[in-house]
Amino acid sequence: MATLPVPSAPGKPVNRVLPPQPLRSAVVIGGFTVLLYLVELVNSAFFHGSLASYGIVSHRVTGLPGVIWAPLLHVSWQHLFSNTLPVLLFGFLAMAIGVRQWVAVTVVIWLISGLGVWLTESTGVSTVGASGIAFGWLMFLLVRGIFNRSLKQLAVAVILLFYWGSALWGLLPNVDPEISWQAHAFGALGGLLSAWLVAMANRPARTAGKVVA
Repeated sequence: MATLPVPSAPGKPVNRVLPPQPLRSAVVIGGFTVLLYLVELVNSAFFHGSLASYGIVSHRVTGLPGVIWAPLLHVSWQHLFSNTLPVLLFGFLAMAIGVRQWVAVTVVIWLISGLGVWLTESTGVSTVGASGIAFGWLMFLLVRGIFNRSLKQLAVAVILLFYWGSALWGLLPNVDPEISWQAHAFGALGGLLSAWLVAMANRPARTAGKVVA
């Protein structure tokens, strides 16, 4: 009876820390960031910032479409500038799972963050900004190493905590009344759920490379 190595599952290593196609991933997250800037340019040049009122308007059925549009809108250039680096860095690193799974993760974070804001924010408040998505990607990056039992991913998490740990204060209520802690908290919840779902989906890849008789 022959003893043969089990071929590794292509494209699904559970401990990758960088995207398998860095250039493609850079183009994707760069394109998303450019879109944010184009939306803000149109908003400031043609609508005098009024598009920000079309965000997530809590507790109102007419405010539900804002769940889709709110992460693309910002109240000012400064607001957008503050979100740019987290979006670029966290979004790029989260593509270590591949662009297709990253899209699914982003959709989960996007919806959970938006619906959480709609349910829990003060009545009638319009919430906009991409920070909820960025917090979701950050939480995804922080916990995936635990689910995957990957030392490399845990090392990346430690580095992210060192540089961005203060950002986690944004998960606490009333730290800044002008910042939606709900968007951050529910985005983080979406990232946690996404990390678990991805770990479960990729679990068979952990047996790759074992030898069977």
